[in-house]
Amino acid sequence: MFLHSLRGARLAPARLPLARYIATKHVVPDPMTGELMSSTPDIQVNRLEVTRHPNPATPPPSNTLVFGHTFTDHMLTIPWNAVSGWGTPEIKPYGPLSLEPSATVLHYAQTLFEGMKAYRDEQGKVSLFRPDMNMKRMNSSARRIALPVRALALFISTMKERVADAYAYTRRRSTARHCSISSRSSSASTSTGFPKEPGHSLYVRPTLIGTQKAIGVGPPNEALLFVILSPVGPYYAAGFKPVALYGTTEFIRAAPGGTGAYKLGVNYAPGVVPQKAAGALGYSQNLWLHGPDHELTEVGTMNMFVVFSKEDGSMELVTPPLDGMILPGVTRDSVLTLAREHVSGVKQLPNLSENLVVSERSVNMKEIKAAAAAGRLVEMFGAGTAVVISPVNKIGYMGEDLHIPTGEDGMGPVSRPIWTELVGRQWGTIPSEWSVPVAE
Repeated sequence: MFLHSLRGARLAPARLPLARYIATKHVVPDPMTGELMSSTPDIQVNRLEVTRHPNPATPPPSNTLVFGHTFTDHMLTIPWNAVSGWGTPEIKPYGPLSLEPSATVLHYAQTLFEGMKAYRDEQGKVSLFRPDMNMKRMNSSARRIALPVRALALFISTMKERVADAYAYTRRRSTARHCSISSRSSSASTSTGFPKEPGHSLYVRPTLIGTQKAIGVGPPNEALLFVILSPVGPYYAAGFKPVALYGTTEFIRAAPGGTGAYKLGVNYAPGVVPQKAAGALGYSQNLWLHGPDHELTEVGTMNMFVVFSKEDGSMELVTPPLDGMILPGVTRDSVLTLAREHVSGVKQLPNLSENLVVSERSVNMKEIKAAAAAGRLVEMFGAGTAVVISPVNKIGYMGEDLHIPTGEDGMGPVSRPIWTELVGRQWGTIPSEWSVPVAE
């Protein structure tokens, strides 16, 4: 009866005509990038409102931190709608979001996110690492699923404001504690905020979701940007531990024309079952293969690099090209840039061979197997924000294990010097324009 009553009915679209008009007509160039964006009001950092948490959390010992499981006392939220643009930014107590059961994010996966880190150096200065790269990618992801974009400079300012507030809040709480507590365990963070222990950082997770209450596929008229922060310890606290990969031929991560090049929530849930399958076979991560030639694409949720030795005595650092299926990782770009600057003489890295070739090209399992058999497979590693560089020591493929060389400390002759330079820039021990000051 119910289905019969719907026959011939025209379901209302999940978007307003105004939203479609704004998306196609009211556009202006971003003054920083030149990319087109909506002319509705952008984020106004000067309107930021702050509401403090009435019951700040007791911090856990820093040596018990698990990546992504501990969060600061506050979060940033900024609503958006198609009529008035971005609303008032608010820093408020960390807590649940209020969403309608019909919110588009819950039905059509209209969600994207970013991941970056803020670092505190030995002098107490706080910086973000290459936030412009993350914000450009976030706008790219937003365009792919018809969520609102932001002017890059304003978005970076918003991220800096959030991190600076977390740092200032941490310092105030730390001062208050020292006034009332004479002794304290050295293994604990100063608050559930910005960690100060060596090797620790603050993971920054901006997320954008469609929040319109409507059943129907289309650009949402309402959205919410929120930013949560998580204090994290060093990924390899006890030294590098190379990982074993399962070269999966049963599943794929992305396909041509799809969404693999964007940091969308929809790209990650389908990887859970393959991850469990790899773990059941004794492997740490999936090596994502594509096509009949089993071309290498990514490692787990990281970009992938391989180093070959060549007949002329040179070494080739290879990573798959950005062909629409590969996520344009910030760490990936950093590794390539450092390697190319080394080769060109812009800045040579200690202990890295001068006879290095840097390539963005396809590489398949046939080439990997042949190089391993000939002793020309020098090393393999993943690269990403959480881990920076993750060495690989084994690939399970078609019923056999291919063993990958690693150095005594788990790293190889190319990854080690690049990692040293990269981490130095992140922590501020090596001056770099990639390190964007936030607070001190």
